[in-house]
Amino acid sequence: MPNAVPDSFNLSAILTALEALAVLAFALSGLVAAVRKGLDAVGVCMVAGLTAFGGGTVRDVLLDRRPFFWVEHATWLWVLLGLTVAAMLFLRARHLSPTLQAAQWPDALGLGLFTANGTLMALEQGMPGIVAVLMGMITAVFGGVLRDIVCNDIPSAFSDHRPYALCAFAGGWVLVGALALGLPEGVALLLSAGFTLSLRGLAIATGFTLPRWGQDEDRGR
Repeated sequence: MPNAVPDSFNLSAILTALEALAVLAFALSGLVAAVRKGLDAVGVCMVAGLTAFGGGTVRDVLLDRRPFFWVEHATWLWVLLGLTVAAMLFLRARHLSPTLQAAQWPDALGLGLFTANGTLMALEQGMPGIVAVLMGMITAVFGGVLRDIVCNDIPSAFSDHRPYALCAFAGGWVLVGALALGLPEGVALLLSAGFTLSLRGLAIATGFTLPRWGQDEDRGR
């Protein structure tokens, strides 16, 4: 009878797969944002890379985790470059102009995946629940923040008033709660990612926004 595959190996494979999928999702949202800004090919590649790897890199720096994901899995740099070039050629050949709405859904997917991944990585390093959840939120949010800064926009995570970082924060607690209930880590990851994605998707679909700071005062002026 063949030896069973260690649980740690299975979890490592799941984490790598989730982070890779999240990288692709965020890269696509970064690519759309860069194309909408009219950046050249180098600019598009840089923005896509920042969006894809920025949040995970900030997380790894804070957790003193080495090597970084994109260093340990350098093949994904080539995948990202190939995806970016192929997408630009496709858009130019089809004379397509990507819309803001087109960037929101891959961004929501990346948000969910990175939230779950980042939270679990922090928990594995022995971080308390609140710290782990914040690390998941940083992983999920800061790629988009860097994207918007480079594109000379106020980061949408702070300005569009739709729940974004809040979705990641809530999704991180879903993972912590699922693990506390004794659920397998793979199931906890999927629950967390799915919850975050659903929450963000619901906000996009319904147009729900959080109250604006000082809204009542502004009305009285």
